[in-house]
Amino acid sequence: MQIVSVVGRKNSGKTSLTVKIIEELKNRGYKVASIKHSHHQMEMDRENTDTWKHRGAGSDVVVGVGATTFFNVRKILDLDRLLFLIKTMETVDFVIIEGFKSYPYPKIATTPDVVDEFTIAEVDAKSINQEGLEEIVDIIEEKGCDIIDTLFHKTCGYNEGLSIAKDIIKGNIKIDELDKTNVSLAIDGKVVGLNSFVSDFIEKITLGLIKTLNTEQYNVKDFEKIDLVIANPNLKENIISLADTTTLIKVNDKEIVINKFVENYIKNAVEGLVKSLKLDYYNIKSLEKIKTTINSIESGNVEKAEITLAINNKPIEINTFVCGIMKESIFAMVKSLDTDFNIEDIYKIELKIILD
Repeated sequence: MQIVSVVGRKNSGKTSLTVKIIEELKNRGYKVASIKHSHHQMEMDRENTDTWKHRGAGSDVVVGVGATTFFNVRKILDLDRLLFLIKTMETVDFVIIEGFKSYPYPKIATTPDVVDEFTIAEVDAKSINQEGLEEIVDIIEEKGCDIIDTLFHKTCGYNEGLSIAKDIIKGNIKIDELDKTNVSLAIDGKVVGLNSFVSDFIEKITLGLIKTLNTEQYNVKDFEKIDLVIANPNLKENIISLADTTTLIKVNDKEIVINKFVENYIKNAVEGLVKSLKLDYYNIKSLEKIKTTINSIESGNVEKAEITLAINNKPIEINTFVCGIMKESIFAMVKSLDTDFNIEDIYKIELKIILD
């Protein structure tokens, strides 16, 4: 998703230019979303309509569904939150924003007083012709960028979104040089950036878990988009601490070298799975050591593989459903690692986590 804003003083032609840009992007075959910012109160429903009455009664969120769907929320949402919500509702190529000039997104300026380091073009919106419009949209295709905090460069360690956005605007970085990710994450309404490794990690684990479910009973056969919401007022109590750990992974009896960053992700994922089990039944009060082995993996498929689990050196019996979740999740973790193994050649995985 590429984002560009059109900014300028009142009556400088922002709306007309925004409309022309949207039309040209549509003519080029793109899917487009747009956001309009105004300093005046904006109402989506008229006085004395049913939705107006719902809002007057105190409803915090009013949704109107007819030929179109609209949401009326009783608060001002941050721009990045709006952009994230667009991502969750629709898959779009471009978001064209009218206004929000204080935000660090690539900007088309319609008046010189709003030009800053994020400006990619300055135009006279009232006199622009078709050739000029096409040149502007060419620039938008080249320099529009995604939500700032989600920008990561393929170069290891280059992950400061604002710096990356500035380099895109300067022409030092091309859009296709950025990490490509399929996972978007927001926590408490704040967008959290994920690089390609973390995105791939979360994607594979989530798909591994979902594959164990009988989704066909809900008439879901192909996974095109997955929405996952975790809402829990006691979520802080359930967050797993990053204690010092020793994590050992063996694939086909060969130890895999992982860095601390990867180790923390694997440790948290496995510990989260284990904590979901009824450990009180086994009189386990704290986690000191987790060991699991998956044997007899065939051609990249763990469905018929065997799995064993031991916690604090005590063997744990797990039912078929939990077995499926753990096999798919752990196999997904290994697939997300950069190893020399061909996935179809993997027949055994050992994972040991020792917590201090």
